[in-house]
Amino acid sequence: MFGFESLSGTAQAVLVIGAVLVEALLLYVGYGALERAVGPKITEALRGG
Repeated sequence: MFGFESLSGTAQAVLVIGAVLVEALLLYVGYGALERAVGPKITEALRGG
């Protein structure tokens, strides 16, 4: 499809590691934003406020 299978083993490994790092960064930023938006409301509700 994209021709990744024609890359060497090292290049494929670098590509996979890069994809995992990008995904981890996006999840970190996304969950951080979600926690900032919803976290205080949930904490307040759990404390009975």
